[in-house]
Amino acid sequence: MGAGETTTTRTGRRRAVPWLVLGLWVAALAFVAPFAAKLADVQHDRITDYLPANADSTQVAEIQDQLPGGETTELVLVYHRDGGLTAADRATAAEQVEKIAGEHELIGTPRGIPSEDGTTLMYPVASNEPGTDEDLRDELVGDVREVAQGEGGLSVEVGGSGALATDASEVYNSLDGPLLYTTVAVVAVLLILIYRSPVLWLVPLAVAGIADFMSMGVAYGLNQAFGTTISGQSSGIMTILVFGAGTDYALLLVSRYREELRRVERPYDAMVAALRGCGPAVLASSGTVAAGLLCLLAADLNSSRGMGPLGTVGVLCALMAMLTLLPAILVLLGRRVFWPLVPAFGSEAKQRRSLFAAMGSSAGRRPLAVLASGAVLLGALALGAFNLPGSLKQEDSFVDKPEAVAAMETLAKAYPESGTQPIDVITPKGRADETLAKIRDTRGVDSAEKGRTSDGWTEISVMATAAPQSAAETATIESLRKGLKGSYVGGVSAQQIDLENTNSRDTKIVVPLVLASVLLILIALLRSLVAPLLLVVAVVAVWAASLGIGGLIFGPVFGFEGTDPGLGLLSFVFLVALGVDYGIFLMHRMREESLSGEEPVAAALTALRTTGGVIASAGLVLAATFAVLTNMGLVALVELGFVISVGVLLDTFLVRTYLVTSASVALREKVWWPGRLSREPGPAPGQGQGPGQGPQESAEDSKTVTVA
Repeated sequence: MGAGETTTTRTGRRRAVPWLVLGLWVAALAFVAPFAAKLADVQHDRITDYLPANADSTQVAEIQDQLPGGETTELVLVYHRDGGLTAADRATAAEQVEKIAGEHELIGTPRGIPSEDGTTLMYPVASNEPGTDEDLRDELVGDVREVAQGEGGLSVEVGGSGALATDASEVYNSLDGPLLYTTVAVVAVLLILIYRSPVLWLVPLAVAGIADFMSMGVAYGLNQAFGTTISGQSSGIMTILVFGAGTDYALLLVSRYREELRRVERPYDAMVAALRGCGPAVLASSGTVAAGLLCLLAADLNSSRGMGPLGTVGVLCALMAMLTLLPAILVLLGRRVFWPLVPAFGSEAKQRRSLFAAMGSSAGRRPLAVLASGAVLLGALALGAFNLPGSLKQEDSFVDKPEAVAAMETLAKAYPESGTQPIDVITPKGRADETLAKIRDTRGVDSAEKGRTSDGWTEISVMATAAPQSAAETATIESLRKGLKGSYVGGVSAQQIDLENTNSRDTKIVVPLVLASVLLILIALLRSLVAPLLLVVAVVAVWAASLGIGGLIFGPVFGFEGTDPGLGLLSFVFLVALGVDYGIFLMHRMREESLSGEEPVAAALTALRTTGGVIASAGLVLAATFAVLTNMGLVALVELGFVISVGVLLDTFLVRTYLVTSASVALREKVWWPGRLSREPGPAPGQGQGPGQGPQESAEDSKTVTVA
């Protein structure tokens, strides 16, 4: 009777638990739905969302928001004719500028500045009319462009920082839809190829979509509770992480679940065994990614600091969905979800020649030679980083040239030795005249005029004699900052200087934090110092080699004129955090093999043979999702997506398969120093606990992780 009751209770639990999990997820989604829908409302791509938090240029932008009319929208109307402007062209320009002044509130009276060769006439135009509202700014830019039209060989382009911000905003706003659809399509194709099933691929893909929706709601909550910066870049990366990392976790779980179904009769029990076997590795891998991303909170750059929490939200939402919702759905669907390759109870998996077994054999025969060759290859690739182009200027930040950039290029050719965009100085109101005099006496300054004044501050617009973002203009900005104590110097060029300097500072702080946090997690998981150091050195080498490949590709092949200042730091954080994932899958399995009695070389080769397939599949999915960024319209996203994709592929097919395995074979038991496995052999096979009794079952079960 008691046994019958136990069986009945167990059967009821098998039926109830998946439905309970499903019900909890439905309730959670209903709760977050209103918040997820509002994420777009708090997503902004203002310059202050990307600038360093405490830099001069940020202070200028924030104070300008408080001045009468709010932040100034600065535009430049550029009239150009190749053969030289005619009197009629100049009259047309004057009429159009007068019409714009009649329709909008401009600061001062726009004055035309002709080029020395007579081909170009520029009209700097500034307005406080839109205030800080991005939509109103974009409306102003659109109105000006509608009025400023050329004909009969006269070209008219609208540039300046305001137009550049509008064009950038259009690109960012266009990312969300294509980024999501392309990511879903790429993951769907790869899952179909991996699973070879008309149904199974839909399950992890749908769960990843639900996790993405959940992450949007949580991200909105972070913004409302803590003011977390949400930009087009950070929200796009969050989506990439949800689908990339989430699909990786799904691949590991589904692969293990398929194998357990051959040994366990009931799907519920098979899923419990699968979660027990691969759960620790998945938890540890997600922990390293989350810890690495959270280190970005120490960055001073707003865009980097905001990306840390959003990336972490994406990874944790993916983890929760793949360890709870995905198992529940798979159990409810039963074995038929694997059709036509249904794993029957008691059957044996079809034995096929394993590519990873062959690769492991070659690494096992001559580990030192393989290790040395791989190290030389990675070192040679890393040298390509010296060929990376210089810092990316704002006009070079778009893949396809918008009108604002075309205007800046026209100005650069027509006014090669003069400034064409203002440097903004904010000074205390009581010292405005003194500051103005100092500015005019500063070397490299062409002109300076007082603008708006508030209760506490006065705005001064400065034109340099040198071209924008040139070395000479940079020297002028630095001289102004050095000589104007108590004042702030901003503007487009100053913002670029602050971005570069702050990225350099952030790299020195964040990189050690990432390395320390990842090492601590690995040490706790692997109970060793040598194995974690081996994994971290490997991913750092991958990062350096990936940047080197970028140096060989960005300029010569893609034609990029510069490298985004944040590329080094962001690619390091993502490659170290994500790359260690695959090291965890491999080394955790290797440790389990050693605990079950395998000698060191056999443990290393068995770990590679049994996890190589799922690691390769996961690496392909993750690389493909980040590669989606290379199809976006911003050079910074293309560069980041390229470096991370290349790095993941290097890590998956070279470092994990050959170098880490070779190093483990060469070090033998020393790889586990100073843990117990480095001092004494593990228990002989069969001497551990029996099935269902703890660690021994986990070690034995994990031997069948493959990809069908």
